[in-house]
This record gives sequence, C-alpha cells and structure tokens, in this order.
Amino acid sequence: MKEGVWNFFAPIYERAMKSQKSIYDYIYKEISAAASAKNVLELATGPGMIAKHIASSAKSVTATDFAPKMIEAAKKGSVPENVRFEVADATNLRYQNDSFDLVVIANALHIIPEPEKALAEIDRVLKANGTLIAPNFIEREKGKKNLWQKILSLVGIKFAHEWTKEEYKTFLSDHGWQVTKSHVCKGRIDLLYAECKRIK
Repeated sequence: MKEGVWNFFAPIYERAMKSQKSIYDYIYKEISAAASAKNVLELATGPGMIAKHIASSAKSVTATDFAPKMIEAAKKGSVPENVRFEVADATNLRYQNDSFDLVVIANALHIIPEPEKALAEIDRVLKANGTLIAPNFIEREKGKKNLWQKILSLVGIKFAHEWTKEEYKTFLSDHGWQVTKSHVCKGRIDLLYAECKRIK
C-alpha cells in the first residue's frame, strides 16, 4: 500500500470509520482490558483512535503509522499524556528488542505486501511473555468481495491479502503465533479480533 493513499485519507479516516462503530467499541473494550498497566506499541494507528481510547488503561502507548499525515491527524485534539505518536514502518522498527508488553496492529496486516516482516518485527520488540493483538478484516466467503470492498478498491484502498477467518488464523499460526482469543465482529467488512501468544 502506497503511503500517499493513506496521507490523502488521513483527514477523513476517523469519520469514515464511524459506520463501523460497533466493531470499534468491541475493539476498544477488549484492548483496554489487555493493556491494563502495560507498555503498549500500536502499529498502523491511523488517526490514533485506538491509542486514545486505551490510554486510560495502559501505562504508556507508543502509537505509530508509516503515513506522516495520519500521525498529524492523530496529534490533533486531546492527546492523553501517556500517548506518544511517531512515524514508523511496521516492517522495520527502530525500537530495541523486548521493549513492549503488548503490541497492537489493527486492520493493517492485510494491506502490507509482506506481513510476515511485520510479525517478525513484532516478535523482536515484544517481551518474552507479551501479547500480540491483531484484529483484521476478513472475507465471509473466499473470493467474494462485498459492495464496500469494491468501493474501497475504486478509491485506491486495495487489500494485498484477502483471508477468510480460518485462513487468517492459519497465517498467524504459520508465522509463530497462537490465537488465544478470537471473535468475529460483523460489519460492512467483517473483522476477526485476535489475541495471540508466541507458539513455544
């Protein structure tokens, strides 16, 4: 996915996601519980919606995106004191090994051409007993795009990977992650909420 597409949509992204309110309400609740008193890294934060919502639970939140305009949008409005927004590439992070208790990457692995690189970086920066939370859009039926997906494609938002629920779980497992908690959230595009631990 090209940076320019996300820079273009940065000013309107949060408004566009209001149509998925029920999904985001579920995500906020679950991630807030998992983030309690933890140092959190969020990748692909977009305009910072998740970071701002979980801040009251977390010890600290470092929220990143590879599109500078998204980070500009995230810094607008009220930003909790324990949240820091930074530009960063999920596949090439500058953070030290074993830096975070929890890593969140929501609705992003499907648009990264080589998502296994992001998972490898997450593995590196996450502490030994840390948790990965990786909610992601999924297909209800393999190869069948709904109207919303077709509209996104027309405006330049294309998925590099299109997984069903089981395919996404298999992808995570194949790259070293066991899904310990999952839930399908129905919406314009369904989302699989996935909490993961390393496979030992």
